[in-house]
Amino acid sequence: FGAEGIGLCRTEHMFFEADRIMAVREMILSDSKEEREKFLDRILPMQKGDFKGLFQEMKGLPVTIRLLDPPLHEFLPQTKRDLQEIAVDMGVSIDDLKHKTESLKEMNPMLGHRGCRLGVTYPEIYEMQARAIIEAACELVNDDGYSIVPEIMVPLVGHVKELAYIKERIVKVIDAVIKEKGCELEYLIGTMIELPRAALTADAIAKEAEFFSFGTNDLTQTTLGLSRDDSGQFLPYYVEKGIYNCDPFVAIDQNGVGQLIKMGVDRGRETRPDIKLGICGEHGGEPSSVEFCHNVGLDYVSCSPYRVPIARLAAAQAALREKQ
Repeated sequence: FGAEGIGLCRTEHMFFEADRIMAVREMILSDSKEEREKFLDRILPMQKGDFKGLFQEMKGLPVTIRLLDPPLHEFLPQTKRDLQEIAVDMGVSIDDLKHKTESLKEMNPMLGHRGCRLGVTYPEIYEMQARAIIEAACELVNDDGYSIVPEIMVPLVGHVKELAYIKERIVKVIDAVIKEKGCELEYLIGTMIELPRAALTADAIAKEAEFFSFGTNDLTQTTLGLSRDDSGQFLPYYVEKGIYNCDPFVAIDQNGVGQLIKMGVDRGRETRPDIKLGICGEHGGEPSSVEFCHNVGLDYVSCSPYRVPIARLAAAQAALREKQ
């Protein structure tokens, strides 16, 4: 469709593959860092294989890889058979496992233990993912002469100290891998701006982030206080009665969410003038939203594959209108 890179590679989908979901579940249900690392060591070569295939397919085009984002309970076993299998493999009782799975359930997971919060409580997860990304890139650079600049994205950052904490740990791993492999490799570390506080403090966050990707789906939810999954029951009435001109999950709410994006762009560039800025989400394939992104100075939009032709056309039209 003419896309020029991948703006959002979600690593969580890789965790659900049949050959690794058991190790993922056992890692989550482990009680100690040492146990978690044992299972992460099993997952590492699989993740590396995923990233290697991705870099080979993209042939040097930009690839932004988001570190694990969903709450951990999404990966947990749902059937008695799965619980029994894990209990046997881990040498624990089913009752203990049930208690652990219950303790991981949340009342409001969208605003709960997810995103960078996982990287703060379990830094070894993000360290494993960073190692997998960089090992994959280094091997392709060394063995096949690929030109790769991995872009590693930390999700759901609301405070610069969250990003600083995680960045320090993954950079340590990355630099160690580059040294081990004897590889010359550039890389970028950035974040998703999907919480109002992140946009408001973008000047501080840009001290640690080399790129921003505005996650407009979650930024719309957190700014408007709307659940994307539940709003279908009443949002059509809001559009029908003229309260909203359009569903804000379809087109960017330019006077609300849009102002936070503009603020994030301006404040981010105050700190780091060359910061790379884009959006990811369904808004990236909606014409009025693409034009808005062009007007506020974003470098790219990312959307689902079948929206790419619409996004390209809208971006071209926005550029032509600006010249007129």
